[in-house]
Amino acid sequence: MIEPAERKKHWDHIYTVRKFEEVSWFQSKPTVSLDLINTLQPDKTKSIIDIGGGDSFLVDFLLEDGYQDVTVLDISEKAIERAQARLGDNANKVNWIVSDITNFNADREYDLWHDRAVFHFLGSQDNIQAYIKNTQSGIKANGHLVIGTFSDTGPDKCSGIEISKYSTIELKQVFEKGFKNIECFNLDHVTPSGKVQNFSFCSFTKLANKRD
Repeated sequence: MIEPAERKKHWDHIYTVRKFEEVSWFQSKPTVSLDLINTLQPDKTKSIIDIGGGDSFLVDFLLEDGYQDVTVLDISEKAIERAQARLGDNANKVNWIVSDITNFNADREYDLWHDRAVFHFLGSQDNIQAYIKNTQSGIKANGHLVIGTFSDTGPDKCSGIEISKYSTIELKQVFEKGFKNIECFNLDHVTPSGKVQNFSFCSFTKLANKRD
């Protein structure tokens, strides 16, 4: 499993040598994430953080939908630079954070935390527990967590990195402390090269009486 010291170097390289439509996680419109966010957090003034947003188009559509407090966090400065260049003046409407999520210390709590395909890259228990701790401290009471990972039938590797795969049951169990599960489901993502990757998605509500 790739560890924090190497993760930034790895992802900066990926975002330097590959165009956005060449990466396997590319979506011209992230419909599933948008539907979940719009359902869970219809108030456009509430805060949203997209973990590992990179140069995903999710931020474009959130701004288009009228969300006013959007943060994008990514370990790769190159990815964020690409997203900023694409957005142009709209980039000024977004809060940008360059950080490894396992080292992230949020200076605020968010109403909604979204992660499509970051958590499954964290192989060691130390990294996994650091991530879970950050969700517990970085999400407001009664706020929401939306997370998507490769399922137990999904790929073993992505971008050369071994994956920690999760069934919907396993993903639900990981976040059972401090969160109430809303729903979990599986879906297929078709990559630009035509490969099918199965994902597990779960959404949760942060419990008010669980802080650690």
